[in-house]
Amino acid sequence: MRFRQFLGYIFYYGIGKHLPKSSSFFKLGKGFRRMCGKLLLEKCGKKVNIEKGAVFSRKCTLGNFSGIGVNAEIGVAYIGNNVMMGPNCKIISQNHCFEKTDIPMCQQGNGPVEPVTINDDVWIGSNVIILPGCEIGEGCVIGAGSVVTKSTPPYSICCGNPAVVKKYRKKEKEL
Repeated sequence: MRFRQFLGYIFYYGIGKHLPKSSSFFKLGKGFRRMCGKLLLEKCGKKVNIEKGAVFSRKCTLGNFSGIGVNAEIGVAYIGNNVMMGPNCKIISQNHCFEKTDIPMCQQGNGPVEPVTINDDVWIGSNVIILPGCEIGEGCVIGAGSVVTKSTPPYSICCGNPAVVKKYRKKEKEL
């Protein structure tokens, strides 16, 4: 870990993660977490918002004007510009191995890291779970409480467990 990321890690997990959530009244926490994100993350855009209690991989990238929700847990993910994320979201980039039946699952280790990609202008509702390797298309809305098990097409509105396309934000001829 480079020294810059080490400092970001110490400042964020030691102080920033515990500061009050962002609000117009308490802007110090938002600014401090943004500074920590610029130190810690692989890439961090301008005017990002990392909320209280969020936990994320340092291999995560966060685009301009995007946010990580309160108490979010994010593995390796590429988050585009103008992404809104509700509280308690989980973005998972790695699973346990379970293929062998002669060895207990807890002894099989982890599978490969499969990064999640969230394209620009996406709204992820609260309590959403996104599984490894999924790509959320540009302009998507993911409904609260959904479990995303496969990639979503651009400008779709998806919800449910597993998440399915309910409708599109643009008419077919606009896509």
